Amino acid sequence: MEARPTTATGPVPAPAAPEPRPRRAGYRRLPVEQRREQLIAVALELFAHRPPEEVSLDDVAEAADASRPLVYRYFAGGKQQLYEAALRTAADELTSRFAVPLTGTPSEQLAAALDGYFAFVAEHDAGYSALLRGGSVVETARTSAIVDDVRRAALKRTLRHLGVREAGPRLTLLVRSWIAVVEGASLSWLDEGRTLPVDGLRDWLVDQFTAMAAATALHDPQTAEVLAGLLALEGPRAERAERLRAVLGTP
Repeated sequence: MEARPTTATGPVPAPAAPEPRPRRAGYRRLPVEQRREQLIAVALELFAHRPPEEVSLDDVAEAADASRPLVYRYFAGGKQQLYEAALRTAADELTSRFAVPLTGTPSEQLAAALDGYFAFVAEHDAGYSALLRGGSVVETARTSAIVDDVRRAALKRTLRHLGVREAGPRLTLLVRSWIAVVEGASLSWLDEGRTLPVDGLRDWLVDQFTAMAAATALHDPQTAEVLAGLLALEGPRAERAERLRAVLGTP
């Protein structure tokens, strides 16, 4: 047995064992569908706050705590495929909020549908903004079709709410125009920091629909018939119906 070296003060201490090098943290493993949903959610957030052409797959990977090859594993078509998947997710969720309740007066039902719509806008402001804001070089016929699908669903649900099976061109134009007003008001509400109370904005949009219907009714018998039916269902003491009758000078 070899003797340990000594000094005047005693044995020389043995050299300390080297500390193990820390391992590089690997990417957190998630189930396939959960990882895909995470990548889509991260992409929606990034696309909403920056133009899509300024968001790289590296940005998405970093924000999702993933690697670029992992992102490509789920979206082999690259950023364009991820962008379209993100838009489709937002579109499907928004369309599910268009349901109109079966109880209440027509204006109360429309207000309830708008409550569901604004609940989505508030909960998913990033996805909503990414869905509706155009002008990006990433926009394609497919991404435009996704947005058009949402608008067609809104048109179909609104006409169903009005009890209309086949809408003429003027009534269709009325509903499409009102949907555009709802979209514009929602984006402005987000841009302005949600300063306007959402219930006030909702009621204004309900009144906007009634006023637009009244203007269209002057030029379209079908809209006039639909509006008369809605006013009858509101009841003689309904506040909105009373205000509209006063404006129109009708009993």
